Amino acid sequence: MPAKLPWLRGVFPALVTPFTKDEEVDEPALRALVRHLLPHVDGFVPCGTTGEFPYMTPDEQKRVISIVVDEVAGRKPIIAGTGAAGTKETILLARNAKEAGANACLVVTPFFLHPSDKGIYQHFYDVAMAVDIPILLYNIPQVVDAYLPRNVVEDLSDIPNIVGIKDSSGNLTYTMEILEMVQGRIDVFVGHDEVVLPALAGGCTGMILASANVYPEVWQQVYAAVQEGRIEEARALQRSVQKLSRIFCRYGGGLAVKQALNMMGIPVGQARRPLKVGGSLTHEDRAEIQLELERLGKVAPDDSAYAPPDGPLAGRFAALGISAEQVKAASLRVGTGTAGVEPENVQIDLVAGPKDGLVGEAFALQLTYPRHGYEALTTILEPNLTVRPSTLIVPTAELRNLRQANMIYGPTQAAVARAIVDALEDGTIPKSAMDTHVMLVQASVHPKALDRHALYHAVLAATNAAIRQAFGA
Repeated sequence: MPAKLPWLRGVFPALVTPFTKDEEVDEPALRALVRHLLPHVDGFVPCGTTGEFPYMTPDEQKRVISIVVDEVAGRKPIIAGTGAAGTKETILLARNAKEAGANACLVVTPFFLHPSDKGIYQHFYDVAMAVDIPILLYNIPQVVDAYLPRNVVEDLSDIPNIVGIKDSSGNLTYTMEILEMVQGRIDVFVGHDEVVLPALAGGCTGMILASANVYPEVWQQVYAAVQEGRIEEARALQRSVQKLSRIFCRYGGGLAVKQALNMMGIPVGQARRPLKVGGSLTHEDRAEIQLELERLGKVAPDDSAYAPPDGPLAGRFAALGISAEQVKAASLRVGTGTAGVEPENVQIDLVAGPKDGLVGEAFALQLTYPRHGYEALTTILEPNLTVRPSTLIVPTAELRNLRQANMIYGPTQAAVARAIVDALEDGTIPKSAMDTHVMLVQASVHPKALDRHALYHAVLAATNAAIRQAFGA
């Protein structure tokens, strides 16, 4: 069944609201963002969840809508977020949006105090009767703490100016039931970035997404591929942005999206308080956003040179205080192994020797005087259970952020521990060495490694090879 509004389809970014350092609406930045997105989208949605609408006054919301309307100048439709906890304020916001020039309103389920199903129906009915503008319902239980009831959606779909619903739940069972119940009377938009492909394949006619601020052209390709039945292509496209989409959904609002845009050289400022303080991104997530944007070609890659130690194996332990001559003179056991595909490619260089010898001294030195960015890590199989022979893992690439550290102090540590335990069990490492020897493992992990599972298996394979070489297996 055709849409009530012919333009109600395609890709609509849920616009972030740029703020200045003083937390005022940044009009030049907002206009620049709209200009940047205009060629790649089918419309705009200001003052939604990503736009931080709960933190703006009605006058600020009206101003933001007016700025977007003015900048777009009729070239694309605008769906203005006009949600509020109460009916009276929602009507005011909807009227303001119409006066500002919006083409439709997006009205969220009443929140904070939760009315009954009858109260929810009456809320939307009263808003629809009070304003002469198309309305989209908005289901986002993650922040409202309640679903827009399915039977209420079904009943509301008969009201003439209720033309659609944005479902941000990510619950495909709910989405499919809504599609079944409304039977094409209203359009259903997906609002959860992680499930765009299945929602479109199920019958949704478009999307309103936070991530469409960052990669709208990918979503256009997904939309076109689904419309034309090229599902394999759509699947590959969805997967190409799945990690970033997950990060954006995890944080909600505009926090992570603003971080991405700022990294891309599109200044939009920070979130408003309390998100500015209480919703801070972890260092690991910031680094992952940066790397994913590099992979998508949205920011220039960090071309810092990275190369694992090369040359004769005996000479690779100089940074640990063990020279090639000492390796040979003391007949230390050394081994190396490589495995994995970039960026989860690794090289493991291992040196083993008696506790009371050169390796023992180097072991103690690394623990006593750790080098900043190259801190050694004791190898443990599980909490409070160190492996034997006692082994230190030393990164060869400087750890510049927590994401990189987590790759060393996570899958790398686990894989090295597993390789040592397996080597003891199968006799590659003699049991006599458990208490008499120590080992140092230089772990060369690519700074851009992201896949923890792939990295674990690469380190496991490389460590196995290094142990076999060192112990003559």
